[in-house]
Amino acid sequence: MTTSGETIQKGAKPTAGPPRDAIVEALMRLLERRDFAEVGISDIAREAGVSLADFRDCFPSKGAVLAGFSRKIDRKVLDGLSGLHDAAPARERLYEVLRRRLEAMAPYRDALAAILRWAKSDPLALTALNREVVNSMRFMLEAADIDSEGAVGALKLQGLAFAWARVLNAWCQDDCDMSDALSALDRELDRGEKFIDRAEDLARLTAPLRDLAGSLFRAGKHEHRAHEHDDEDDGHRHRHDGHPHASA
Repeated sequence: MTTSGETIQKGAKPTAGPPRDAIVEALMRLLERRDFAEVGISDIAREAGVSLADFRDCFPSKGAVLAGFSRKIDRKVLDGLSGLHDAAPARERLYEVLRRRLEAMAPYRDALAAILRWAKSDPLALTALNREVVNSMRFMLEAADIDSEGAVGALKLQGLAFAWARVLNAWCQDDCDMSDALSALDRELDRGEKFIDRAEDLARLTAPLRDLAGSLFRAGKHEHRAHEHDDEDDGHRHRHDGHPHASA
């Protein structure tokens, strides 16, 4: 006997694994057959064999399930990359990381094609999806031992997210296989490497100007605080001089 909170969705088969994994896998299976907009939370729960209460405990929305899928792929990639090709050039390290990411995503290619179609039709969805991709790319760069901090790091992250989107778009075409996807990845990394080199050169050239601007800004704030302090002292003296017992 189960309580109402434990009731399995009608028509569902109880899941044997962790509910979060079951829900993620259920969504990806459904997306092989249906568009993202046509899949409801109840559909996912039924496919996963979990109750709506369990679904709510795991995820607040369908979009959050997609984020869960992205983190699942992140873990698959990161788990097998400790100390991988440390002596290789940065570009080759990143290629290896992203090659493994493509391989981890291969079983979900049809579902990914459905996600890309949905994102292209909804600007808000595309923005949310880009945010998740940027978060994943941050860890892909870290896995390749490539710095992702600061202004140049932000450019790397967003540029890599755009490049990755182009690779996936090419890979999800009907006539594209894994070798075609890897060729697209190779081209995108070549393009990105040239862009990052220019961005890093610009950052080095403008560093003295940024340092000077920062110094002037800090000096200006210090002077402003000093003036405020002087104004407070003047106000205190004026109030004291005007007090009826000031000369007593």
